[in-house]
Amino acid sequence: MTGGQSTTNETQLDLIFDGRCGFCTRAVGWARKLDRHGCINTHAYQERGVLERFDLTESQADAAVWAVVGERQTAGAAAVADTLDAALGTRVFGRLYRIPPVRILQDRVYQWVADHRGKFPGVTPWCEQHPENCEPRTT
Repeated sequence: MTGGQSTTNETQLDLIFDGRCGFCTRAVGWARKLDRHGCINTHAYQERGVLERFDLTESQADAAVWAVVGERQTAGAAAVADTLDAALGTRVFGRLYRIPPVRILQDRVYQWVADHRGKFPGVTPWCEQHPENCEPRTT
């Protein structure tokens, strides 16, 4: 699933998420709704070629959401901050994330949510909606 291409000078962000996770698929849907400038391209990491394109391992992609802008890659709470900034055309979330106590708290909350993501309400996971585009499970 690829987001719209920007027709403005906005920075393009590639968001790599777990396409077998209903909560993750729902969260990506929220990001797409916030993305008023068409800056975010979304990719389930299970799509053919995604891991290679962004030089990620399956283990890295399964552990956290990733945001890629040019050569810069962020994961977890930092990727969420980058995604919100890109979607809303701001730098507020990234600046807040760089404040040490805020970063520590956001990283802990992100990790807790990631560890329990299967227990949160979601939607039909992306890979169930598009099985032809997802690689078979390796585990």
